[in-house]
Amino acid sequence: PKLMVHYHPVASSDDWVSTPTEQGRPRTVKRGVENIAVEIPNGEPLQIDHLVFVVHGIGPACDIRFRSIVQCVNDFRNVSLSMLQSHFRKAQEQQQVGRVEFLPVNWHSSLHSTGVDVDLERITLPSINRLRHFINDTILDVFFYNSSTYCQTIVDTVASEMNRLHRLFLQRNPHFRGGVSIAGHSLGSLILFDLLTNQKADPEEKEHCVQGSRTASSTGGIEEVKEILKKLELSEYCDVFEKEKMDKQALLLCTENNLKEMGIPLGPRMKILHYLSSETGMKVCFPHGLCSCHPIPSQCIPLTPGPLSNLIIPLSQVSANYPQLNYKPSIFFAFGSPIGMFLTVRGVKRIDPNYSLPTCKGFFNIFHPFDPVAYRIEPMIVPELEFEPMLLPHHKGRKRMHLELKEGLTRMSVDLKNNLLGSLRVAWQSFTRSPVLALEAGSSEAEAEAEAGTEKQPDTKAEEPPAAVKEETPPINVGRLNGGNRIDYVLQEKPIESFNEYLFALQGHLCYWESEDTVLLVLKEIYQTQGITLDQPLPGSQ
Repeated sequence: PKLMVHYHPVASSDDWVSTPTEQGRPRTVKRGVENIAVEIPNGEPLQIDHLVFVVHGIGPACDIRFRSIVQCVNDFRNVSLSMLQSHFRKAQEQQQVGRVEFLPVNWHSSLHSTGVDVDLERITLPSINRLRHFINDTILDVFFYNSSTYCQTIVDTVASEMNRLHRLFLQRNPHFRGGVSIAGHSLGSLILFDLLTNQKADPEEKEHCVQGSRTASSTGGIEEVKEILKKLELSEYCDVFEKEKMDKQALLLCTENNLKEMGIPLGPRMKILHYLSSETGMKVCFPHGLCSCHPIPSQCIPLTPGPLSNLIIPLSQVSANYPQLNYKPSIFFAFGSPIGMFLTVRGVKRIDPNYSLPTCKGFFNIFHPFDPVAYRIEPMIVPELEFEPMLLPHHKGRKRMHLELKEGLTRMSVDLKNNLLGSLRVAWQSFTRSPVLALEAGSSEAEAEAEAGTEKQPDTKAEEPPAAVKEETPPINVGRLNGGNRIDYVLQEKPIESFNEYLFALQGHLCYWESEDTVLLVLKEIYQTQGITLDQPLPGSQ
């Protein structure tokens, strides 16, 4: 045949829900045909610039159409190709950009092939069969991950599958010199986060991290201890702690015997110990280094009585041996991620601003505003500040019209409210002003002009907040988890979704596979590591 077009087969239906027919892109084979009327689509670029492994969340289905992770990643890859053509055209013409390869990682089938489904089937009630089957096959994955037995199975499967795919990819692409990133959806992002926090950094990176912590501790640690002593009304002992070169980290490790050896009397000693117990209780440390500069394996530190025991006890933390990856991921992308919620449930109150993933320098938490599973990360790093997540720019270079309209109406209502209050204030002051003598008319006119000038000030101040809205948000230091850059990024909801956020909550959690805005952020950050930028910078982007 001269021309052959191969269409993907229709996906098989589940035993409890029907799957709609997929309209996939046909694969076309052309053999020596010239000047035909049919337009033959071009294939994918051969040059691969970057590799991304994508890990799914709970259940075998990943979107509202009950498709598998393979089919959803195919959609993600197709959207990335269209975004490359529309936003990296100059780089493509200069042959600087090929494409990004996205490979799915499936752990659900391995988990449920352990025989646990048979055990669940024996104890499952016969009523509402489809609902119970859905719960056993999907919702229970969260509980499996919190079980030490099945958590080990899941992390082993994810790590071994990513290592296997990486080796296979390098065998089939021996000239590949690009980087590797990882992405996780829902529970998959938590699995990857736990894996990344337990990776072992190179000795050089560890030494650099330790040197940085020593420098920070030597410069500001002693002053921090002095502030603590002043707070406890024990300023007279500052010289004792300074003589012993005691910074805050060393103070948290102090026991009663240490304070007694330093010559601290009983009363002040009790105050310091009470402060240490409350402080370490508030900042429960993640057992693999979330509150420190480098991972601290909890099994290597004995749980001795005192403040240190509170510091390293993991609350609701699953014990597992996390495998090592054969590569260092460049960036970690989390879609609709519950990482923040799970860390809070585990007892982590705050993430140390100096903490960074041992082998991964980039971390982006991307979520839909109506996603019921997604949680933020930045408030755990900077709890004392209240600020909004970064609004993800629309891929067409503008804010959605209904959001602009909503902001315009909000600005207009603020202006009307301030103008109305100013008018009422003027009327009330003129009504309550006492009559004056004719000789004082000149002075009263001067006062009236002065009052009018002061009354105009609230109007001008009232106009300032809308101007501030247009300005970019001042830079916020959110620590080293993403190299000092922002971590939380929120998508713009569609106009129809703004009518009722409850109706679109489930869709909000499953929308990332076909979201052009999400794909464009992934491509922008990946190619930024190679010095390649968008043809036209999007408004509001970093």
